[in-house]
Amino acid sequence: MKKTFSTALFITAFAAAGSAQNQKPNVILILADDLGYSDIEPYGQEKIKTPNLNRMAENGMQFMQFYCGTSVSAPSRASLMTGLHTGHTHIRGNKEYAPEGQEPMGEMKTLGNLFQQAGYATGIYGKWGLGFPGSGSEPTKKGFDFFYGYNCQRQAHTYYPQWLWENDEKIPLTGKEYSQDMIHQQALTFIRNHADKPFFACITYTLPHAGLEQPDDSILKMYSGKFPETPVGIQGDYVATDKPRAQYAGMVTRLDAYVGEIRKELKSLGLDDNTLLIFTSDNGPHIEGGADPAFFANKQTLRDTKRSLYEGGIRVPTIMEWRGTISAGVKSEFPSAFWDFMPTFVHLTHQQKTWKQKTDGISILPTLTGKSQQQPHKYLYWEFHEEGGRQAVRVGDWKLIKQKIKSGNPTFELYNLKNDPFEKRDLSAENPERVRKLKKRMDKAHTPSEMFNFGIDK
Repeated sequence: MKKTFSTALFITAFAAAGSAQNQKPNVILILADDLGYSDIEPYGQEKIKTPNLNRMAENGMQFMQFYCGTSVSAPSRASLMTGLHTGHTHIRGNKEYAPEGQEPMGEMKTLGNLFQQAGYATGIYGKWGLGFPGSGSEPTKKGFDFFYGYNCQRQAHTYYPQWLWENDEKIPLTGKEYSQDMIHQQALTFIRNHADKPFFACITYTLPHAGLEQPDDSILKMYSGKFPETPVGIQGDYVATDKPRAQYAGMVTRLDAYVGEIRKELKSLGLDDNTLLIFTSDNGPHIEGGADPAFFANKQTLRDTKRSLYEGGIRVPTIMEWRGTISAGVKSEFPSAFWDFMPTFVHLTHQQKTWKQKTDGISILPTLTGKSQQQPHKYLYWEFHEEGGRQAVRVGDWKLIKQKIKSGNPTFELYNLKNDPFEKRDLSAENPERVRKLKKRMDKAHTPSEMFNFGIDK
């Protein structure tokens, strides 16, 4: 359903920033890859050190019920970029094209287009995964002035690639350069080069996605010998490693270090009071390539992992910081999702009357500023097209999960997330009428897709 944006809702909140009328706020969106909800210290992690994300949470707002687009990369990122949930997006699964790239986004505009329309410089650094070279769905054709990184998400499985892309040019590499350092430095350069004008930087590191590899430096040495290890051999595209747990922990701490350098750069440039800094993840943690999320589990670890529609597959760590605008040390229980970014940024850039693309989201700026009443979601929805097909819908505290869709004999599970956030007790048998209503909401949220079809679309 198309949402309209209320100008009045935003004016009071934005005035609180204390910025001059003509000083537009910058936005930096950092997207981790396969980082689990409890993989960082603000969400209960006890074995992996993330001091910079600790400080970001202490100085900003930590979202305790924030959801990604779905439980794998491409459709989750499509949801983030287009403001639609996966019942409405064109990309609803990982669909690869040889030799390099994924299913294009089609005609939908992106967050890049939104910020360009508002007069911002736009750059994306890291993994794209939403098209292939020559498809018309490359970053520079989807609203981004600058791009540096991986076009193809499969290629992003290696951290020492033979090439990366700079805008529309394929840049050969030796296979000895660590991609994340290069991507990080390019992002910092973009920030420095646009310190005197509004910018939107989307930084999509591939950390801590498999394969588990990184420089043998002080970060990795923090964890070498610290954990019991079982060596892992080559698994498809993923490299072998003799210390998978140390590698994973080091990758998360390395990601944290990059966040710290970005925060330091913003302060050095005097931009921290005029920049909304966002940190989140594209889906839950993986188990490929030797990753062992169970070893790093803690009291806040949710049920299941990547590819699941249980909370562990779709609820992601999310922190937002904006000095002087977002109150420090706040934990928000407001349920929100990737498709809320687009309407939030529409409000932020005062484009309520000029941005025409529909959205499934709502602006969460009232939550961020605390200056006006927050509109709630009517529902949240996800679908997943691998492993027999899954759907999930959340209305209030109630969540319905549909499994084994393609079998023709699906199963349903019902959970009350307020009372049972770890989804241990299925209440479907006790609440048939609630199941019926949520099934109706689920069916309405799913629009037919010829390409991503459960076998139930007509």
